Formats: sequence, C-alpha cells, structure tokens
Amino acid sequence: MIEIINRQRRHKVQAKRWREFATGALKAIGAGNRDAAIVFVSDAAMRKLNRQFRGKDSATDVLSFPSQPESFEADTATNVGEIVISLDRAQSQAKENGLTLVNEVEQLILHGLLHLCGHDHETDDGEMNRLELKTRRKLGI
Repeated sequence: MIEIINRQRRHKVQAKRWREFATGALKAIGAGNRDAAIVFVSDAAMRKLNRQFRGKDSATDVLSFPSQPESFEADTATNVGEIVISLDRAQSQAKENGLTLVNEVEQLILHGLLHLCGHDHETDDGEMNRLELKTRRKLGI
C-alpha cells in the first residue's frame, strides 16, 4: 500500500493519482509487493529536512528515507520507507524543463522509489540512471 501525506498548502494533491502511480512504479521496478509513504511538503520544510539529514542548507526536490528493521527484528517488513517531495521545487523544475507538474512529480516518485529499493546513483556507475530511464519509458513518463 502507498500512503500519501500532504504537509503543504500551496499545491493541490491528487492522492489517488499518486497512490496508483507509485503502485505501478513499484511493480515496474520489481518491488510490487512493497509499501511506501509519499509526503508532500513546501520548500521551507524540505530545506529543514535537507539541512538536518544531509547537512545542506537548501531545499531539494526529493529525499528518500529507507526503512531499516531494528536489530532485534526480522527483515520481513514490506515497507521500503518514505519519500519526501517538495511540490514548490517540483513546480519550479517542471517550468524549467518544459514539463507538467504531474510529469515532474512522477519522475520524482520513481527516483525516490529506486533509492528506497537500494539503488544509489552516486556510487553505481550509472546503473540507477539507466534503470530509471528504462522505467520511465515503461511507465510512459
């Protein structure tokens, strides 16, 4: 199950659309039996999170927080974690790239889900990027 949480007021959130898209994206990357949460926030909230967790004093578009079982728990949980998306930043990037806000958010959700499933574009010699582009084509984004 995909949980949608809206923590901002500037942009309308179509929870059903994002839930369905994320469910399809998880299936497309081979993690169809997994759960995740997607949280929509403002740039101000994202800046705080980015500063707190990455030491960067600026807003970013998406952050991923993978779930990790406690040391005493079996690794049988289906929840892969939480994605936080700044809709302010997504709107700006959509304009810059000639995309709709919907297309930009789809890309951010996919990117975040790939991170939650263990991919890391900073260390994998382009593997995540190739998978992301292939999956975008498969999902029509």
